[in-house]
Amino acid sequence: MATLTVSYPISENATFDRDYYLATHIPLVQDAWAAFGLESAEVLFPAAGAQPLVAMVIMRFRDQAAIDAALSSPQTLEVMQDVPRFTSITPSIFRADD
Repeated sequence: MATLTVSYPISENATFDRDYYLATHIPLVQDAWAAFGLESAEVLFPAAGAQPLVAMVIMRFRDQAAIDAALSSPQTLEVMQDVPRFTSITPSIFRADD
């Protein structure tokens, strides 16, 4: 199994629509990448207090090749074009080893 995380770092004057993210963006990601080996997506929001992130999603794929296939798919354009609809933050993407 391979992991792809996308995080949204806190920045001054940043916007993030949590409701849209959960109701629209995450289902879009799941629909777009399921055929390429996305097995799960877990969304995390910060606990109270000072935190470095607004949100993070941990996505589990079948393997690294599945991540490559998903990210290079035509569906990724739709996923990326949706980002400005819920946030002004540039997401940070991290790939973990199998």
